[in-house]
Amino acid sequence: MRLLIAGGGGFRVPLIYRALTSGRFSGLVTEVVLYDVDPARLKAITTVLGSMPGGHGARLPVHSTTDLAGALAGTAMVFAAIRPGGTAGRIADEKVPQRLGLLGQETTGAGGISYALRTIPPMLDLARLMREHCPDAWLINFTNPAGMVTEALLPVLGQRVIGICDSAGGLVQRAAAAAGVSLPAGRLDGVGYFGLNHLGWLYRLESGGRDVLPALLANAAALQSFEEGRLFPQPFLAGLGLLPNEYLYYYYRHDAARQAMLAMEQTRGEAIHGQQQDLYPRLAAAGPDAYRLWEEARRSREEGYLAEARGAGERRNEEDLAGGGYERVALAAMRALAGGGDTQLILNTRNALPPAGQSADASPERHAPLPAPAVPGIAQPAIPGLPLDAVVEVPCTVTPAGALPMPQQAPAGPQLELLRQVKDVERLTVQAAAEGNRDAALQAFAGHPLVASTELAASLLAGYEQAFPALGKIWAGSGRWVKE
Repeated sequence: MRLLIAGGGGFRVPLIYRALTSGRFSGLVTEVVLYDVDPARLKAITTVLGSMPGGHGARLPVHSTTDLAGALAGTAMVFAAIRPGGTAGRIADEKVPQRLGLLGQETTGAGGISYALRTIPPMLDLARLMREHCPDAWLINFTNPAGMVTEALLPVLGQRVIGICDSAGGLVQRAAAAAGVSLPAGRLDGVGYFGLNHLGWLYRLESGGRDVLPALLANAAALQSFEEGRLFPQPFLAGLGLLPNEYLYYYYRHDAARQAMLAMEQTRGEAIHGQQQDLYPRLAAAGPDAYRLWEEARRSREEGYLAEARGAGERRNEEDLAGGGYERVALAAMRALAGGGDTQLILNTRNALPPAGQSADASPERHAPLPAPAVPGIAQPAIPGLPLDAVVEVPCTVTPAGALPMPQQAPAGPQLELLRQVKDVERLTVQAAAEGNRDAALQAFAGHPLVASTELAASLLAGYEQAFPALGKIWAGSGRWVKE
């Protein structure tokens, strides 16, 4: 099987390659093609892959290209992790709202809207080219903001696009370890999780048919043993009755996060940009030493993740620094889609449950929406209270037919209200990027609960238009992001 990685010069590509050449995913693919718009980044990453210990490069051929259409021909799986505007764009995503006294975060709040506005158009280009050159291929989307990007691609690819993120799955694994629960490999039957990408809650964690989550939330010592448990005060979690995804720190402890970010000497984007500006030329010239340099940089980058939420001298757990999260989710999904055995993962997919006894890809038209429910006029959502055609983040069973969402408990009032509010923002953002609708972009900024101001929305959009002049081409109707 041929795998194309769109964004093949990305920093985390070696994680995917490392997993493909060792362990349980070895043999899943026979060829890797790296596509990127930046030849220099491709050269650096291919040098890293070729220098991996054990001569892995000789066992799995790697080709790099800047020709997307040519790369797609004959491809069975496409893994997408692109960043239009690069790490310099991330700096602007964060700095524009910070100058207005708002939270400056890459995927949450104003920064996430900006990121989506310039990312959705090229991802739509990729999806359209897939329809032309490899219509049977699956798109595994890790491009952020993963939920919004996946929702934008559904009209083009239907069920053949799946959004992935390691945040929710990592939360489940860490909570299970803290509670002393051993989860069956590839099974989430006893796990309850509902949300959107970077906005979700673990609400049930079963062991032997008993929900152990309440006991975990009441155990201050156990909560202190893992990252999400340390983010929030124990009495707050016990009262909430849920374990929030780490990104909810930006909602529940908004002022603390905002002030911590403003007090930092540089934003997370500035730190990563500085690291990569120096690192990539060194990797390209490092020869057999490239992998070691990359691994040192990877660990340093992991240490800075969510630094604004940690106290002075507090470090991440060693298992969180070791890596191995998002690539395992991606490859587990790929293997199930390729017929390697069903698995269960928390993924971003459409909110509609498949009809009883019918797979999600059973309709004659391969790219059509989900087939009609078994009972005409009655459709069931995976998350009650959210639209059936919305992309949500829930446990799914992955089969060769796609990612089939598993039914979840209805969120309580406060959680459902926040989910609906942010989903409205996501849909306005998708409309703005896909249709070139500037007014929809303004409404998205104004409607986000971390902005909640039409005046600030106008200032945000003006700031992003100054930082990214190519947004003007989207409003002009070209529907494309032009690399500057």
